[in-house]
Amino acid sequence: MSPYHRPMSPTWWLTNRAYFLFMIRELTSVFIVAYLILFLLMLHNLAKGREAYEAYLRFLASPGMIVFHVLVLAAALFHTVTWFNLTPMAMRMQFGERRVPPLIVVGGTYVAWIGASIAMTSIVLWWK
Repeated sequence: MSPYHRPMSPTWWLTNRAYFLFMIRELTSVFIVAYLILFLLMLHNLAKGREAYEAYLRFLASPGMIVFHVLVLAAALFHTVTWFNLTPMAMRMQFGERRVPPLIVVGGTYVAWIGASIAMTSIVLWWK
């Protein structure tokens, strides 16, 4: 070990609330990747034919998969909300010489999210 390397416990992120929330936020990406793999498997089964696709849909309707989907939704919402709240620190928006207040930046992201959700829901319901 280098003399300049400070020893660090494997649980360093449990000692501070901000570090803990950061690690939880990073962990949410694992759920998103798992969901993406399920989605790719659905496309694969769709390409294999009707019976394979219907069997996959039955698999997705099992209680364990419904719990998994609820967990993925919670992880995605946590990731989204924490990212929206970080937006003013990641993007310093200027309007002329003045900085746009962080509350307006955060509010704008939530308004855009709600608008996009309403638009997507409308399209899905219209297509149905």
